[in-house]
Amino acid sequence: MIIDFHMHERTFSSDSQMNLKEMVFEAKRKGLDGICITDHDEYGLAEYAMKLSKIENFPIFVGVEYLSIEGDIVAFGINDLPKRHLSAQEFIDWVNNRGGVCIAAHPFRNNSRGLEENLLTIKGLTGIEVLNGSTSNAANLKAMEYCMKLELQPIGASDCHNLISLGRYATNVPMECKTVEDLVEALKTVKCEPVILSGYKKLEL
Repeated sequence: MIIDFHMHERTFSSDSQMNLKEMVFEAKRKGLDGICITDHDEYGLAEYAMKLSKIENFPIFVGVEYLSIEGDIVAFGINDLPKRHLSAQEFIDWVNNRGGVCIAAHPFRNNSRGLEENLLTIKGLTGIEVLNGSTSNAANLKAMEYCMKLELQPIGASDCHNLISLGRYATNVPMECKTVEDLVEALKTVKCEPVILSGYKKLEL
């Protein structure tokens, strides 16, 4: 399955221009097999996304982009958020203890929201975004180097806030996923591959 792992919908992400129906239509048009909604510190879209997913017969996986003290982390497999602001390690432990998974979002983007060198000391990450559509090529390449060194899942994601950039980068998940639980299991057990959507060109690792 080709899945975009990092997307923002306008209901709970004020910096997004897209509603969920538009996102599903565009994702289908561009050849995606599923999308992930990862709003900033918010799970409010989960119920509606589940209903729309059934109506459209199209997988919509709701996660979250959590701003830890050190930087942004995308998480799947949890249904709520901590009551206090946590460090990256505390949040990763919190998610892992609940059966979820964590992915370092754009770790080297130049906006003080990436984990950067903390990747070397933090334990328990499942993956790293090595292709992020809102991040420079240089920062993505550095993320790839760290991902390979740490032997984590390499993730591609558009980090889109508009329909034009939706699906720019995505991830090939070589198993069928219908629920968030399926997606979590795939991330834990299957080697994913980041892809450039046009022509499904695979990134050479």
